[in-house]
Amino acid sequence: MKSSVVVDMAAPQGRDEQPSVRRLKIAVLNRIFAPTGGGAERYSIALVEQLSARHEVHVFAQEIHHQWPGVHYHRMACGFKKPRWLNQLWYAYATRRATREGFDIVHSHENVWHGNVQTMHVKTVQRSLLGGLSGSALWLRRIKIALSPRLLTYLKFERARLRLRPDLAVVAASQPLQAELLAQYPLLAKVISTVTPGVNLPTQPLTQQQARAALGVPADGQYIAFIANDYARKGLPALLGALQALPDVHLLVVGHAGQIERFKAVAQSLSVAQQVHFVGPLADVSPVYCAANVLAHPTLEDTFAMVVIEAMAHGLPVV
Repeated sequence: MKSSVVVDMAAPQGRDEQPSVRRLKIAVLNRIFAPTGGGAERYSIALVEQLSARHEVHVFAQEIHHQWPGVHYHRMACGFKKPRWLNQLWYAYATRRATREGFDIVHSHENVWHGNVQTMHVKTVQRSLLGGLSGSALWLRRIKIALSPRLLTYLKFERARLRLRPDLAVVAASQPLQAELLAQYPLLAKVISTVTPGVNLPTQPLTQQQARAALGVPADGQYIAFIANDYARKGLPALLGALQALPDVHLLVVGHAGQIERFKAVAQSLSVAQQVHFVGPLADVSPVYCAANVLAHPTLEDTFAMVVIEAMAHGLPVV
């Protein structure tokens, strides 16, 4: 396994500080290009900001909430968000047509079959569907995949995406993810690297009182921060249950707005609704780290938890 290369993905750098290199035309594929999208999206955005100092960068996305000098944005059509696998299929074909010619590098953060650089942020589809199965269970799962256009699309795309070819480079967002990729696709050994996200230390952090005022939450009391877009997978149900034993503690929940009503109902059923403050998605989560006393990240699955290192960069204890 190659050693991890930790880079500061968020630090902008001046053009005159860069070494002399050939200017490349780079296409970046990411369906949701917004800082509220999650860790993978923030990774992609920070990389684009740095690359644009030296190269011509074009972003191909269906949702764009970002502006950066010198970056070219191409909004791809999104006729339907659901079923997601059909949208993924549409996005793959559309970006293939748009980037087939004229680019030195096509860098994909999405499960599409084309692209010179493939950055992997989540565990493989192959392991999720077929990992740990054998005998009749394996054959039954294969039949299920063959009968499901959704599963078949995701699996076929991943296998095509990671098919060894001369112009392929694969980037894993963490060493455990690299190990999983090599276990599922051992031929990638010569073309895979680990590049983990990095964060900047906060330059002018808010005081705890200022941060709580900015978030519109009560000024007094102890606060736990929880930041995620997939509330269930990142462990919010367990955290809400734990609040029953912490009657004087508040919980700040940051992330996907579409899941708020569901988990408000959960908090109500557990009689902790008055302790829970749903903030929704934030482009800048720094005030949350400043407002809280601790970050809780009881995740059920994570390849690289950016919120953990972000919290630690703010001097916040982490559970």
